[in-house]
Amino acid sequence: MVGSWVGFEYIWLLPLLPALAFALITLVTRNWRGVSAFIAIAAASAALVLAVELFREVMASGVTMESPVECSYSWLALGAVKIEAGLLIDPLSVLMLLIVTSVTLAVEVYSLGYMARDPGWSVFFAYLSLFAASMLGLVLANNYFMLYFFWELVGLCSYLLIGFWYHRPAAARAGFKAFAVNRLADFGLLLGILCLWGAFGSFNFRALALVIPNCAEAGLLTTAALLVFTGVVGKSAQFPLHVWLPDAMEGPTPVSALIHAATMVAAGVYLLARTYVLFVSAPEVMLLVAYTGGLTAFMAATVALVQRDIKRILAYSTISQLGYMVMAMGIGSMSAAMFHLTTHAFFKALLFLAAGSVIHAAHEQDIFRLRGVARDMKVTTITFIIGALALVGMPPFSGFWSKDEILAETYRHGFTGLYVLGTLVAFLTAWYVFRLVFVVFGGKQPAERRAQESPPVMTVPLLVLAAFSVLVGLVGTPYTAQGFGSWVAYGPAHQAHPNYTVMAISTLVALGGIGLAWLLHGRLIVVSERWRERWGWAYRCLQQQYYLDEFYTWVYRGCFWRVAEAFHWHDRHLVDGTFDGLGKVIYLSGAKLRYLQTGNLQVYALVFLAAVTVMTLWLAFPLLGGLLRCF
Repeated sequence: MVGSWVGFEYIWLLPLLPALAFALITLVTRNWRGVSAFIAIAAASAALVLAVELFREVMASGVTMESPVECSYSWLALGAVKIEAGLLIDPLSVLMLLIVTSVTLAVEVYSLGYMARDPGWSVFFAYLSLFAASMLGLVLANNYFMLYFFWELVGLCSYLLIGFWYHRPAAARAGFKAFAVNRLADFGLLLGILCLWGAFGSFNFRALALVIPNCAEAGLLTTAALLVFTGVVGKSAQFPLHVWLPDAMEGPTPVSALIHAATMVAAGVYLLARTYVLFVSAPEVMLLVAYTGGLTAFMAATVALVQRDIKRILAYSTISQLGYMVMAMGIGSMSAAMFHLTTHAFFKALLFLAAGSVIHAAHEQDIFRLRGVARDMKVTTITFIIGALALVGMPPFSGFWSKDEILAETYRHGFTGLYVLGTLVAFLTAWYVFRLVFVVFGGKQPAERRAQESPPVMTVPLLVLAAFSVLVGLVGTPYTAQGFGSWVAYGPAHQAHPNYTVMAISTLVALGGIGLAWLLHGRLIVVSERWRERWGWAYRCLQQQYYLDEFYTWVYRGCFWRVAEAFHWHDRHLVDGTFDGLGKVIYLSGAKLRYLQTGNLQVYALVFLAAVTVMTLWLAFPLLGGLLRCF
């Protein structure tokens, strides 16, 4: 169905504008810093205006998840393989467009101050534009093939941005690690896409959504869902492929904000939502999704308790919150998951950019060396605390409404164990987040070190994001008629209902976590070093993130490396040895036989005579044998 409403026909400009910005900066304005930044920000601003206009058009036109607008045309046809290029417009895609464009614009404006002295200014803005174009194309894709193309492009951009300071060995390694881990996961996604195409002959989301529920082959759907979920695990940093995300903090802080809030890690959750009909048709995989999310949320929250790097703490927080979203998807509540993704995008972008403001002023990332910056950085401090309160789910901040909806839905669907685990994660979240707050913004700053508030080009985006961190949650409160769940939902509209028991427990748990953080790191009534001495083994285990990196290193060196060496030996000695040996035999044979071709007539006559003699003797041999028998 081709869209007939005015405005939909221009939606292809959304990914095209930042893509054109990337091309212009790369090819024309690379040496003009101010022009490059202007082009990137202008493209992001125009994309945001288009996204808002599209949102208004969708709301006015009554477009729903069941009746989207699809604009497509045939792109490639090779026999039975027919690939189309098209856009799918529905509340889910429009929601993601608003998140991506708004956060991208805030990050690019913020980068004017943060990257002001970086020699790679133009390249950085070019990469940001390409990243935005890739994510917007991914969100608008109407089929698996097109989505996978932009999915890989997002991975490439993340590699370029994480390793942007490639002259630092740690940044180069982090970029490679992110690229390698996601290639492993993306291979599984590719197999899942091919499995669906082989079974149903289509890549189109809507066409597959019509035939998958009627498919009687449960094994096929389970296999396809597992393979697609592999891509989600890698991109959205779920256990056991979450190890790349903390190392990605080696990139510039605006990159961290963009990756964690609106682009790469959100792509996996979006893929779950976009292909939700496949997972609903495979109940066993849904259980796996739910428990993978819960386990990831818990593991990441515990590891965050002992981290010292301010960005790594926020990175593990992102992994944990993504676990919440994946868990909500697994229990059957797509609305709760996408609602939390929406609120998380704004308060996590706020936290990362506020952390970047502190790093920019103090040139330090260790929280215990950043103590007491609140006196000199009041705007940064206030906005960071707002983001922290939203993250831990304190009312009335946005995270309270979305996190509590996940917990309430988990309890309502009968997943009591996951509900208890999610509540425990809420306690741990409040603990480690306010550990960061009390250490960095509390106490007295050393006299020899003074921090200076960041310029307005950095603080204004913080204030805007802080306002969103408070207000965005209001669209999904259980007291709002026709709220978020009636707009973005799988199947019938989902209307959240207030569960005051869950609200009270989660609020008390969050207050308990804040209080414990205050005792440990605010008033220092309990000395953390004493706890560390008593529970040193647990501390080391958490600090090494359960030794998963060491395990993967052992597997790589102990298994894959040795297998690779065996194949190398086989290739060099058996395969190459066989053909090289055959070549040597032919060469040596030729070297000896060449003496028969001397060009000397007397030699040829001698050879001829020898040949005649041998033939004569050969023919005469039977006659000689007969004569000998006569005697």
